[in-house]
Amino acid sequence: MINWDEIDTVLLDLDGTILDLNYDLHFWLEYLPLIYSNNNNISLQSAKEKIIPILKSQMGKLNWYCPDYWGNRFDLDIIKLKQNMSHMIQILPHAENFLKNAKINNKKIFLATNAHRKTIRVKMDIVHLESYFDGIISSHDFGVAKQEQKFWTQLENEINLNKNRAIFFDDSLDVLESAKIFGIKHIIAISKPSTKLEPKNVNGFINIENFNNLLSI
Repeated sequence: MINWDEIDTVLLDLDGTILDLNYDLHFWLEYLPLIYSNNNNISLQSAKEKIIPILKSQMGKLNWYCPDYWGNRFDLDIIKLKQNMSHMIQILPHAENFLKNAKINNKKIFLATNAHRKTIRVKMDIVHLESYFDGIISSHDFGVAKQEQKFWTQLENEINLNKNRAIFFDDSLDVLESAKIFGIKHIIAISKPSTKLEPKNVNGFINIENFNNLLSI
């Protein structure tokens, strides 16, 4: 499916690509509303009815991924809460073996994520994957989310990217489409970002559930 001789650079999303999205889904849809309900003496259902529409209003924007923004919005220490649930942070099946093989085969490997650096730190303290990456790029460094073309132009300059010899993995349709518009030659969609959810085909892209069939580089 992929001619690795044509690829020098591997670009990878974090949540739902390398790490199990179940942690994030549980945190935002269950744990955060629970804490909010306790702090404000309202029912869990009432907390969800208040919080989830507010979350959705920022979907795809840089604020969506910013713990400082949500901390101010909900008057909560989001990073501390994330640390409280850090036991749920897990590497997706075969992801680390893929990173090992890419490293052994001298590919440049970059984490290109919308996650805030504070959030990345929480997760890397658990999974210890930093050594595989030649660089970790957060969209917050550029002030613009991966959904925007400005992210990709800044990434290109930052890492001297040859987009014709790069491959990008992500689970979000809007991000994949943005990478396609920019001209990343090889783009792969992760169809099973959470181990707790059934695979869901991402239209318009080559889909894989996990990195199992890409371990031979």
